[in-house]
Amino acid sequence: MTLRGYGVLAARAVDRRREGSSDTPHYQIHLTDNTGTHYRAAVNVESQQTPSELLYLADDDLRHPVTELLPPAGSGWTALSSQPGKGGLDFIRGNLFDPASMRLLPPDIEGADNDLADLLDHYVQRAIADPTAALYLFGQRFGPEANIADKVFGFRPGNGVHDIHMNQGNSGRFRSDNGVWQDGALFVHLPAEDRWVAIFLAFQSQAWHTDDNTGHPIVTAPPRSRDEPLRILAAQVNPSGPAPEAVTVLNASPAPVDLQGWHLVDRDQQTLPLPAGPLQPGTTLSVTGGNGFRLGNQGGTITLLNPDGIKVHGVAYTARQAEREGRTITF
Repeated sequence: MTLRGYGVLAARAVDRRREGSSDTPHYQIHLTDNTGTHYRAAVNVESQQTPSELLYLADDDLRHPVTELLPPAGSGWTALSSQPGKGGLDFIRGNLFDPASMRLLPPDIEGADNDLADLLDHYVQRAIADPTAALYLFGQRFGPEANIADKVFGFRPGNGVHDIHMNQGNSGRFRSDNGVWQDGALFVHLPAEDRWVAIFLAFQSQAWHTDDNTGHPIVTAPPRSRDEPLRILAAQVNPSGPAPEAVTVLNASPAPVDLQGWHLVDRDQQTLPLPAGPLQPGTTLSVTGGNGFRLGNQGGTITLLNPDGIKVHGVAYTARQAEREGRTITF
């Protein structure tokens, strides 16, 4: 199974509440859209499974093509298809960030700037104070709950979004929530600064190698590592004249790597095999597109898979980065 009612809420934050004493604490956000409809966003700050502390990453300057696919600010709830290129998020396949950069934070403890609720407060309080700031909450919708007041902020009918975190790689009783292209997150758009802020959350119990169809953990996959041998170094997505699109791959390891079975994958999940043969340590290989693999000038992703089909590295670029003809984008 997957989440029922996956989508994104585009609204303005008007209030917030911390639940440090709750059995299942959340950071609660009260929002309204352009029609005056009220919503509550329930953001997990603690896991019900051990270990309880959540992994988080706050990107203060997100540059990713997904921001160009989102509905207008304040437009309310929009259902999203759990497919690439449709506005949904996938922490693994969408190349939104490097999972190795995530860190742990306790949910809500005494002191300033030392827990996950404090982190969320920093961004949400700013959004409340700035009438131009727009929030986007990705997750699963709940409600509208006819004739029932919201249990936190009291508006009627109860209505909102939860599961604002990674929604794949679960095991045990949460396995039924698994799926691809249905991860949750919180984005803040600051139009005056032409900047996007993104907060990504995941549970320590979740796996980072998952099945491309079900989102279930791949139990035979090795743990993620920053010491993977190959990395995507650069790409020319808008070449001059008749020159082909090209991706540059680096062997960052101290030993040769046999490229037999390695593949690149574009945003539409089209694959491109790397030419067989050894790539010497510290050297690069330029791979030209073809066979359906394309990068395009409107933003995209590039993913590197090893011979077992496991993601080793991934990058993303925006339409703005691709607009200059002949420019090589570095990652």
